[in-house]
Order: sequence, then C-alpha cells, then structure tokens
Amino acid sequence: MIDCYHFYRVCFKGVLELKNVPILYEDNHLLFVEKPVNVPVQEDRSKDQDLLSFLKEDIKYRYQKPGKAYLALVHRLDRPVGGVMVFSKTSKAASRLSNAMRRKAVDKKYLAVVRGRPAKNHDVLEDHLVKDKRRNMVYTVHPNANKAKKAVLEYEVIGEKNDLSLLSINLHTGKPHQIRVQLSSRNWPLYGDQKYGKKSNQAGQQIALWSQTLAVDHPTKNETIKIKSQPPNTFPWNLWGQVPCPSDY
Repeated sequence: MIDCYHFYRVCFKGVLELKNVPILYEDNHLLFVEKPVNVPVQEDRSKDQDLLSFLKEDIKYRYQKPGKAYLALVHRLDRPVGGVMVFSKTSKAASRLSNAMRRKAVDKKYLAVVRGRPAKNHDVLEDHLVKDKRRNMVYTVHPNANKAKKAVLEYEVIGEKNDLSLLSINLHTGKPHQIRVQLSSRNWPLYGDQKYGKKSNQAGQQIALWSQTLAVDHPTKNETIKIKSQPPNTFPWNLWGQVPCPSDY
C-alpha cells in the first residue's frame, strides 16, 4: 500500500476538513483510496468537505497541474460507510469503468456487523426496492410496485459474538442503501445504523458497514486490479480480531 498522503490547510483556499486519505493503488488511469467514514463522496447539501473535491485538489497539488484536475466518480458509498473506492483519472477509464458497473462486471465485497443471527450461514437475498427521494429513505416493496427495482445480495456468516454477527457480503446489484435495507427488513439491522435500525441502535454509534474488496478490469491493460481495505481496529470490528479477507486478494 502506498503511504497515506497528507494535504494540509495551506493547499486549500477554503477550510480543510480531510487531512489524510490512504491511497491503495494509483496509476495513470485509476485511483483507489480508502474512503473515511462520515465523509460524503461528492458535494451535497451539507457543504461538508467531500472526497471527490478533496482528491481533485490533491492530484492538482501532487502533480503541479496548472488547471483543474480530472477525476471521475464511477460508483458511490453512503456517507457513513468507509472502505475501498475507485476513481477514474481519464475519460477513457471513466467510460469503461462506468460500462463495467452497468454490466455488473465489477466484483464488490463488503463486511457488515448486524444485530441478531441469520437463520442460514449462507444465502442469497432478493428484494424489490423503492426510494423516497424527499425523505432519502429506501423501502422493500412488492415486485409489481411502481418504480420497484430488483436488488440482490449474497451473504455468508463468518463470525458471531454475543448478539452480533459478522457477514461477508457479495453485492450483485448496486441500489441505494441496498445492504442496509435488505438486512434490516429481515430484522438484522446493521450495528449503529440510525436510519434503518433506530429501534436497535443508540445515537452516536458508528454504522458497521465496510467496503472490503473491489476488483475491476483495468481500462487499458489485460489484467484485473484487486484491492482490499480492512476495517478499523475499533468496536465492533475488533470483536473478531483480524477480519478475514477473501483468499484471492
């Protein structure tokens, strides 16, 4: 892993909130980083420092670019979620990665700590979801409901402790809030999720959802780039010590 880069206040004209973000892999076309928790991926109504703007400024600073740095967002993580993300540094990479995302040709695996214990150690969950944009909430609905979109994920229970279960999740579709909604609808709310598990969680608890691995075909090379990011050594992750990572990473 490349050392964390440090981008200090003097490099910004405005107020800097992010100070260091681990770079997991970088070349001329791709930039993989570890997204910090509670940071928006792109600018939103909060006007808090967002990751995309931060990375553009960092590229401009590190490579001494005279104009604006190009960096494209090709997928998203919810604000409270941390872990590996990929950005495109060229328009060619952006086009090819976006197409791969649409074709579901990108391998994405997550870790989640949920309250309760799933009945099966391994299962595939299928639901239909609808998003209420005004409330920024997603709901499970009947398949024939208006604007319903199919959501599929596969999970495996890889640890248990007290009333908590550690799940490895293979995301087959990428719908907003998908993991959080599909699990909470089965009474397995994520630890710390205030939106979809407020009856089980307390204010101030950090949501336990982490983007652990991401594999994409390189846009210009005949190879697959596989990157991993381990969750922090904090509760509840540290209940299981070193969280296992897929053997092919």
